Amino acid sequence: MAEDAPDEWQQDQRRTYTPADSDHELQYATYVHDSGDLRLRIAPASLDGDDTPGYTLQATTYPGLDFSESVRIRQVLTFDRCLSLADRFMELFAAAYDGPGSLEEALEYAFDRTKAAGAQNPPPGTGTEGIDDRRD
Repeated sequence: MAEDAPDEWQQDQRRTYTPADSDHELQYATYVHDSGDLRLRIAPASLDGDDTPGYTLQATTYPGLDFSESVRIRQVLTFDRCLSLADRFMELFAAAYDGPGSLEEALEYAFDRTKAAGAQNPPPGTGTEGIDDRRD
C-alpha cells in the first residue's frame, strides 16, 4: 500500500523507531475513517503485551470516547503484510459503511473478510446476526 490511504480514510500517524533493547527497526501507523467513528492501528504485537513477534492490526470504534471498544483483527509477521491487510480492511469497511447506524455491520463485514482463517471472535457489539455457525 502506498503512503496514502483509500479515499474515505486519512493516515493519522506513521512512525519508525528502534526500541532500546533491540537492533531491529519497528513501525507503527494509524488510520482514521472520515466519519471519525473508526480508527485502525498497525503496531508491533509487543505493544499489546504479546510475547510474539510480528504486527497487530486493531480497530477501535469511537476512538477517544469513554465507550470506545477495540478488537484485534489480525496478527502477522511483517509490517508490510499488516499494511496490506489494513488496506483491504479499509476498502471493505468503506464499501459497507453507510453512516453511524451501520458502523457495527460495516465493521463485522470487513472483519469477517480480513480475519485469519479459523478465527472465532467477532468484533464487540456486533451481536450474532450474520455470524455463521463456525463461531459457536
